[in-house]
Amino acid sequence: MIDEALQRALLENLTTATLLLDSELRLEYMNPAAEMLLAVSGQRSLGHFISELFTESPEALCSLRQAVEKAHPFTKREAILTSVNGHGLIVDYIVSPILIRHKTLILLEILQRDRLLRMSKEEAQLSKQETTRMLVRGLAHEIKNPLGGIRGAAQLLARELPEEHLKDYTEVIIEEADRLRNLVDRMLGSNKLPSLALTNIHEVLERVASLIEAESQGSVILVRDYDPSIPEVLMDREQMIQAVLNIVSNAVQALAAHNGTRGGRITLRTRTLRQFIIGHTRHRLVIHISIIDNGPGIPADLQHTLFYPMVSGRPDGTGLGLAITQNIISQHQGMIECESHPGHTAFSVYLPLEQGATSP
Repeated sequence: MIDEALQRALLENLTTATLLLDSELRLEYMNPAAEMLLAVSGQRSLGHFISELFTESPEALCSLRQAVEKAHPFTKREAILTSVNGHGLIVDYIVSPILIRHKTLILLEILQRDRLLRMSKEEAQLSKQETTRMLVRGLAHEIKNPLGGIRGAAQLLARELPEEHLKDYTEVIIEEADRLRNLVDRMLGSNKLPSLALTNIHEVLERVASLIEAESQGSVILVRDYDPSIPEVLMDREQMIQAVLNIVSNAVQALAAHNGTRGGRITLRTRTLRQFIIGHTRHRLVIHISIIDNGPGIPADLQHTLFYPMVSGRPDGTGLGLAITQNIISQHQGMIECESHPGHTAFSVYLPLEQGATSP
């Protein structure tokens, strides 16, 4: 027989949101996955009526009451729940009446559909990025080899020229070859193994904030919304500063192009999420860093290719900043997402607390 402690441990480690309701549809138990999904505290919500946790249609409430009266299980697909904070959730849920000690309880299992869609989108995005990265690396190596020959030939030619002023032309060839080589090196990314150390994520964000405040001279409002309880995590501090700085710098430039940064606002927010899946791995606890601006938004045709090298929404942009950011976050076993529409752009960075960075 499975003891009660093990049963509770199994429930609390499920990724499926699970609620237990009494015959009056009041909460008797919810697991951590349900707390995260509905953004409520299970302990504080004990005894609350189901509509105090989330709302759906009146017909759904009637179906739950019938499930209690007739002990009839049912499943509903793609239901739209509204949580207490007003967020809409697309879910499938299963209702199972359970008879215990002559009382009918309701077991409610909720599977978030938009989370599954996000996971599928993430897997497709990572696959495309890996393909693109391999293509870029192969192309970059093919470019560097002839560049070295061109540069060497220009140096030899400069020695043979009879007049000094003719060397200006060979200098142009050498400088342009060097510029292209530096661009290719940036496309390839750093080969340096991340230097891991326990770091407070807020130190990283404050460093970025100080750089942006100095650059913008107060024309952009920076809002800090930190969770001070977040523990230190293993990361490469300098690389993570670069990753976050690339995102925030893009936000500043977007605000400046939109309205000269007047009324521009960037929010740096940190939270923790429990039982969060990154790739194919479920993590008990992750750091969620949000970088939100109220700029013009990212054009829809760029949003699907945003993290690809050489993709930029600015005429003077190289399109490498976000690609480098994505590479750094991936080395730390994390994930980056973006959601954007006019007036609101939010980059979300997820870093597992128990992770260490991987080699490039």
